[in-house]
Amino acid sequence: MELSNRQEQILQIVKENGPITGENIADQLNLTRATLRPDLAILTMAGFLDARPRVGYFFTGKTGSELLTEKLKKFKVSEYQSVPIVVEEDVSVYDAICMMFLEDVGTLFVTDESSNLAGVLSRKDLLRASIGNQDLTSIPVHIIMTRMPNITICRQDDLLIDAAQKLIEKQIDALPVVHDTDDGMEVVGRLTKTNMTKALVELARDQHL
Repeated sequence: MELSNRQEQILQIVKENGPITGENIADQLNLTRATLRPDLAILTMAGFLDARPRVGYFFTGKTGSELLTEKLKKFKVSEYQSVPIVVEEDVSVYDAICMMFLEDVGTLFVTDESSNLAGVLSRKDLLRASIGNQDLTSIPVHIIMTRMPNITICRQDDLLIDAAQKLIEKQIDALPVVHDTDDGMEVVGRLTKTNMTKALVELARDQHL
């Protein structure tokens, strides 16, 4: 976050004199309390300053990069997940390839007759199945899909940073976001590298507002 010259001055005053009231900060800058109110609000919301009633403002001691890291660590999967693209386990490999192409995704999630997660289909799985002279319309996806316990999952309450770590460690393109049911796991979303990029872009944009 880029601070204005006046905001930098306010930080310096609070560092040297905190806790200090808004009136005293205004006096040192020869400004009115009303003039400073927006700057103090920005610095407090950004985390550089904290304020206590009848005490005043004090410096938190955190740098911009530390505040950025703290904010990133609060993001939840539910805030950035996308709609899952799902196929049933009896669907043919041919139809799955068509679905992946039409939906422009790199991963399909396979569900069983109870609508619970049964497997995952990646581009590599479908490419591997299409090599050779096999009739792709006669091969169901459950023959080639990745099954539990080899599926890496996440849940809506998980931290986004932890889900990102799973994507990196497993070298996969997407995670199914699941909700536990009595007899399995329902797929309620998907988390991809694109979702991660969106979160980083929004975070960077917020820091420059």
